[in-house]
Amino acid sequence: MMIFSKALASFGVGAATVDTVLDHDTYTAGDLVQGDIHIKGGNVEQRIDAIYLSLHINFTNKSGDKEYEDTATIFQKKITEPFSIQAGEEKSLLFSFNLPYDAPATVGRTRAWLNTGLDIKHAVDPSDKDAVAIRPTRLAGAVIDAVKNLGFRLREVECEKAGLRMNTRHSFVQEYEFVPTTGPFRGYLDELEVVFVNQTSHKVEVLFQVDRKARGFTSFLSEAFDMDESYVGLTFTEQDLPTLQEDLRRLIQDYL
Repeated sequence: MMIFSKALASFGVGAATVDTVLDHDTYTAGDLVQGDIHIKGGNVEQRIDAIYLSLHINFTNKSGDKEYEDTATIFQKKITEPFSIQAGEEKSLLFSFNLPYDAPATVGRTRAWLNTGLDIKHAVDPSDKDAVAIRPTRLAGAVIDAVKNLGFRLREVECEKAGLRMNTRHSFVQEYEFVPTTGPFRGYLDELEVVFVNQTSHKVEVLFQVDRKARGFTSFLSEAFDMDESYVGLTFTEQDLPTLQEDLRRLIQDYL
């Protein structure tokens, strides 16, 4: 009977289970995340080689002309060394880690989740999945607010596959798409795209794409061949916050 139970456990029937409980459901990128991992033994004793936590993000990937949804792992941590859990035994393990500063905000189409996995040899690995809401860092949030204060409305946010020339840590970047609805740039721009390329605790690297509105036949031709788009990369620190909005206004104005 014991051999039969072990065989079932290797297929996930009557095996150990795992449930992760986070201290909060919403965090700011860079925050300390804490929680408990609850493990309950199944019908037989099992040896758990390790417990892993990993943070995942969905993004739009491309293959040729086709787009499809993909997943990227932006953080992984081993929680324990090997141990055994007896049948019916319950264990609780505390953990903590800092969210990466470059974790994208969960706005628009972007979703994030924490996966907890038990590594058990020759068996189906039990796992648990918890949704995590992430707010942008103070610097990234300041950039977004400054753009909005210049009369732009946020139209779409999406994580997309990073270009080959983008020097980013991940395989994707998060892109914010704005359209001017009021203010000095209404009627002069089609849209403004803001891409957060890299972030740390003290700086944020941003790529701006200024898409000018077609005005006249020459501008129409430029738009048709994407010549109406300009790209500029900037790095902001805490010292830039007092003049951030005015700096962005001048930047956009220079590319009209």
